[in-house]
Amino acid sequence: MVTFCVLVFPLPHTVRKKLFRFFSQSPTIAKLAYGVKIAFIFVAILFVDAVQRMWRVTAEVDLAKSSGTMAQDVRGETNIAARKFYAQRNTYLTGFCLFLSLVLTRTFYILLDLIHTQEEYAKLKNSTGKSAGADQTKEIEELKKKLAAAEAKAKDYDIVKKQAEQNAKEYDRLATEYNQKTGSISDKRKD
Repeated sequence: MVTFCVLVFPLPHTVRKKLFRFFSQSPTIAKLAYGVKIAFIFVAILFVDAVQRMWRVTAEVDLAKSSGTMAQDVRGETNIAARKFYAQRNTYLTGFCLFLSLVLTRTFYILLDLIHTQEEYAKLKNSTGKSAGADQTKEIEELKKKLAAAEAKAKDYDIVKKQAEQNAKEYDRLATEYNQKTGSISDKRKD
């Protein structure tokens, strides 16, 4: 439980990184972990034995209750209750020990992955931060050029539009003047 508390204790990133690098790369810790794995194999065997013993004691209690011998002897009842308690206690202790070993192992590897991910994120952030600044300035310059070209086209369009309107007015004025001098009326033009 102390190991689990050390693993999940909130530490600064650099301290946690050094600690986990030591845990994952130290040959002494690797030998210790190998020994602990062997010990957990023995605990697993003890767990199986404790479960079998608990089933046996429970079966004896049920047999004693059905035969009625439990009510006759107080010492026998106490002995069976104590055996049942010890079998259940051993089952729970070995089971929790195995469960804690799984939790510790998984937590260690999750935190190790978290540290590697944070390092990769920091590298990507630094590399994209530098290149993104240059890319953004290039993109801004290109957009400014496109905007200037679009504004120039809009100005040219407005100039051509004004010239067309002036030409149309001048044509209408000349056509009206021509019709008045020649006396002909054109029905193509609508007033």
